[in-house]
Amino acid sequence: MELFRARGGGAGRTNTYLSLAQYRAVLAAQDARHGQSRPSLAGAAAGASVVVLEQFYPLDLAAIEAELTAQRAESPVRTETNKDFAAGEAIGRQVGATVLALAASDNVGATSPGVPPVGPGYWVSSGAPVARGNFGARPFFLTSGSELRLPPPPAFGSPAYLAALAEVRALAVARTPDQVATVVKWVPFSGVVFNGIASDLIDQYHRSEVEAARIFAYGNAAAFDAIIACFDTKFTYWFIRPTQADPGITLATALPNHPSYPSAHSCETGAWQVVLSDAFPSERDALEATAQEASMSRVIGGLHYRFDGEGGLSLGRSTAKLALERRGLE
Repeated sequence: MELFRARGGGAGRTNTYLSLAQYRAVLAAQDARHGQSRPSLAGAAAGASVVVLEQFYPLDLAAIEAELTAQRAESPVRTETNKDFAAGEAIGRQVGATVLALAASDNVGATSPGVPPVGPGYWVSSGAPVARGNFGARPFFLTSGSELRLPPPPAFGSPAYLAALAEVRALAVARTPDQVATVVKWVPFSGVVFNGIASDLIDQYHRSEVEAARIFAYGNAAAFDAIIACFDTKFTYWFIRPTQADPGITLATALPNHPSYPSAHSCETGAWQVVLSDAFPSERDALEATAQEASMSRVIGGLHYRFDGEGGLSLGRSTAKLALERRGLE
């Protein structure tokens, strides 16, 4: 997370391949334990992490290698005893290279969404490059990017639409400093925050190395697929942003250059909510409240309508349910 906050970039894609490499490396190290061979699971996760992070953050090689050196010195960790960190690291590096080869062919950013339609109710680009999310990328669980395409939003100018627009305007007028702080908390991607929530829950419930890696892998990969489906929907309807329909609405944070419906934050959030609720069922109510906070932060911030958030949460939840049913990351 520190590297992302320092360097920016596509956190969702990086975290997906990082956590996938960690999970597969830990499983491979576990499978390699026989006889006198005791590769460290922590070493496997560390080796995989270094390979992936150095690919995505080439300016930070020294810092990444320093972190690995520190982990070597700490081995064995947690409950690991008499286990070989170097053997685990070697396994992790091999797995990491394989996962990077998979990432190289995922098609992220390679598919053009086409030209936006022109007319009332359609989104208008700021002139900056259009953010494509994972549009056209190869999914992990979905059969296609359009499998979970949402139905259309309320018709532009309809009573339902005008009521939603009026709500955004009213929330912007009454926005408090505490609400602005909540908006900023969830900028720029909800997946970054949810990786931190997952880490806290894993520590709180003392989950094993394998289980922790599984949670991160499925949470990030489900969110990755949710963004594929999200941008498929966005570029189907090209729906206007609230501030484009009513320039009097003020923003609490920068407006991304892509259509409004549905909210990408909410798509990621819904996916993470389901994966974490499955792993920590006693936390369902708290995770539901967190998901609502993340989704509404974009409405309060003036970026989205409430129906953008509701649609995004529904899409993300559906994606994660399919991920947990179909599996396949192992």
